[in-house]
Amino acid sequence: MHDATPSSQAPPATDVTERLGYRLKRAAAALRGAMDRALREYGLTVPQYACLELLDQRPGLSNAELARGAFVTRQSMNVVLRGLQDAGLITRPATTDRGRALPAHLTDEGHRRLAAARSAVYAIDQLMTDAVPEQRLAELLTDLDHMAAALDG
Repeated sequence: MHDATPSSQAPPATDVTERLGYRLKRAAAALRGAMDRALREYGLTVPQYACLELLDQRPGLSNAELARGAFVTRQSMNVVLRGLQDAGLITRPATTDRGRALPAHLTDEGHRRLAAARSAVYAIDQLMTDAVPEQRLAELLTDLDHMAAALDG
């Protein structure tokens, strides 16, 4: 188990908005808001878009794999998958020959909707990327990976 006591390297901030975690959450909330607004035009939510992207890259992923990749619970992913299936964007078999996992695949309409929404999402990503000086971007991405690894245990 990790010791959660503050390091001597990071003195307590008198203003919570100066803390690293607060700034990361603020950036994540801004990203989520921008994506919500952009994806609304395509009739998608952020978890639905993430699911479509994951299935485009790795067709046949299970509910559990999709949930991990989209940062939602398995129960939430069930709702996401049901909505995508009802909209005709993915297919899943009613039963499977092995195990309980029902592999999902994009339909032709799912591919079309993803392609249309992707440009909007990538434009948002580019706005964030452009806000970081080019010479610092690689280091920032590495730092973010290190932060996630430190918290993943």
